[in-house]
Amino acid sequence: MISVNLDYPYIWILIISRSCLLFNPLLHYAIMKVILLQNVSGTGEKGEVKEVSDGYARNFLLQKGLARQATSEALASLKMTEEKKKRENEKELALAQKLAGKLDGAEIEVKGKVSAGGTLYAAIKAETMTQGIKKQFNLTVSPSQIKFTAPIKDVGEHHARIELGHGLEADITVIVSAA
Repeated sequence: MISVNLDYPYIWILIISRSCLLFNPLLHYAIMKVILLQNVSGTGEKGEVKEVSDGYARNFLLQKGLARQATSEALASLKMTEEKKKRENEKELALAQKLAGKLDGAEIEVKGKVSAGGTLYAAIKAETMTQGIKKQFNLTVSPSQIKFTAPIKDVGEHHARIELGHGLEADITVIVSAA
């Protein structure tokens, strides 16, 4: 066992200087604020402002184009784009509410070729429905928004649902007649 005489002042200076090197907060990793441009697993989602280690930011995120440094100009730009997205979402919601008000409970007339037995030669598709909505109401609806409760293969009255986004739906009645 080595014994150290702590009566000498230079021993204390050596011990204190070594402990300061080990626990110096200035020697910890540098941190950089970045704005994520894409979803990065384990780090965050697109548009978030994150604090990451300097090396991770410089060597991975910035180099691969996954993030950019969060300067005051970049943060102002991010805020403006978020406000723009918010305004666009409000406009889309207002349009969807308007469409839902016009289409909910509406009756759409569609004609198709009918066999002698009263069944259609071809089922009514969503594309045919969008054309009928365009003719009767002068409204544009995507075929992917139309959901049928069951395939329409015969003449008569059927039900369908139009999903307009933002959780809004419109139930319509489809009246199929012979062409």
